[in-house]
Amino acid sequence: MSQFLILAMLILAVAAAPEARAVDAEAGRRKAEVCAQCHGAAGNSTNPLVPSLAAQPALYTHWQLILFRDGRRKDPQMTQFAVNLSDTDMEDLSVYFAVQTPVVASGPGDPGTTAAGKRLVEAHHCNSCHAPGLVGQQHIPRLAGQHYEYLLKQLRGFKAQTRAELDGSMTTAAQPLSEEDIENLARYIAGLQPAP
Repeated sequence: MSQFLILAMLILAVAAAPEARAVDAEAGRRKAEVCAQCHGAAGNSTNPLVPSLAAQPALYTHWQLILFRDGRRKDPQMTQFAVNLSDTDMEDLSVYFAVQTPVVASGPGDPGTTAAGKRLVEAHHCNSCHAPGLVGQQHIPRLAGQHYEYLLKQLRGFKAQTRAELDGSMTTAAQPLSEEDIENLARYIAGLQPAP
């Protein structure tokens, strides 16, 4: 079975799940209290190596939790946390974080770096998957306004083929990037407004 078909089936399964029951955002808020220790209040991280979850598309957050729970994506803290989550917990958490208001982690970089990063986003068509402004959509994450250091780590992981993902598209996209490209991209994206 092709990776595309598997991905399509998984997306349909997750997308259909909220229709089976009403997702409880209040339950998500309660369940997210433990997440604030690393991801910050209302999902706005103050740790530069930890992503903000506020305004992430619910489907994206849900999928990352599944990947951590199943061991396909590994992190000492997240794997330990996700392994005990039910599908209902994941739905509630994902919906809660999706409706939180994001804050900008850092301001725009210097004009030269910003221009170089913007050119790379256009050249590699990042907007076609991550949506205009890189605010994310469906199972694709919001990048705009994430911490520079976090973005660097993720891009380097995709380049090194050590960062897990659903379909391999980011691993492929990162291969032609130089270290300077990665730094310019991360600096530019970190300075974008995280909400449309």
